[in-house]
Amino acid sequence: MLLGEQKGAGMTAINNFVQNYLAKFYVPRMQWTDVIEIILIAFILYSILVWIKDTKAWSLLKGIIVVGFFAIIAYILNLRTILWIASKTISVGIIALVIIFQPELRRALEQLGRRKIMSGLFSFGEGHDKGELFSSKTADELVRAAYEMGAVRTGALIVIEQDMMLEEYIRTGIEVDGVVTSQLLINIFEHNTPLHDGAVIVRGNRALAATCYLPLSDNINLSKELGTRHRAGVGISEVTDSFTIIVSEETGAVSVAVGGEIIRNIDKESLRNKLEFLRKKSIESKSFKIWRGRGKNEGKDI
Repeated sequence: MLLGEQKGAGMTAINNFVQNYLAKFYVPRMQWTDVIEIILIAFILYSILVWIKDTKAWSLLKGIIVVGFFAIIAYILNLRTILWIASKTISVGIIALVIIFQPELRRALEQLGRRKIMSGLFSFGEGHDKGELFSSKTADELVRAAYEMGAVRTGALIVIEQDMMLEEYIRTGIEVDGVVTSQLLINIFEHNTPLHDGAVIVRGNRALAATCYLPLSDNINLSKELGTRHRAGVGISEVTDSFTIIVSEETGAVSVAVGGEIIRNIDKESLRNKLEFLRKKSIESKSFKIWRGRGKNEGKDI
């Protein structure tokens, strides 16, 4: 009997615990939409942090964190005057942040527009049907010009257009519209000539314009050794999908910039391989578009 009473008392205690504590414990029901939301929010927060870390916004964010820390201390110590000032300046502060971060926000939206996640569903007219990006001969001429200029320490900045149109930057320069040859590029970037300052923009097999102005990168992670020419090459690659060849006037070294990154001191064979990769990628993309178009129209042809 004693053992039975003990078991009964134990069960009663368990039941009371479940009713008093566990029954009040709320476990939300997870649905597949909740999982998608969590993944999207995590991805957005991660992207924002990476974006902030690679720009001068990181220093501004640290300043905001310091101000927030002092605001928390004021709240804990009930410093009413400071809290009143903080509450009155929040709305103004939000507007000020938008103004301060305007260049970074613009660049972030431009980079978002460059992403090809939704390119299969929506088309905003940015792409243009060019066939192959450029010919193999043009790639050879670009490589030859870059290293011949590097040998005599002639600075150069050559921007190769890909899917995104560069009309905004072409309009800042002087029209050339000539077939890309090493002689043309060397003459353009020759010292003390009218067209040597600025960038040449190449579309397909033609150099469209020279002396073009490009946006400078404000990436704090770039080496302090890099000058304006290299920062301009990285800057245009941050806001467009262009491929930029940079020849240093100081060292004669050849670098390339793409996707906001710079590869310094690239050798001739590596540059030729990268240009050939771009050329083949554009040909494959063109073939895929033709195949996809035929697939959509096959039913109509029968």
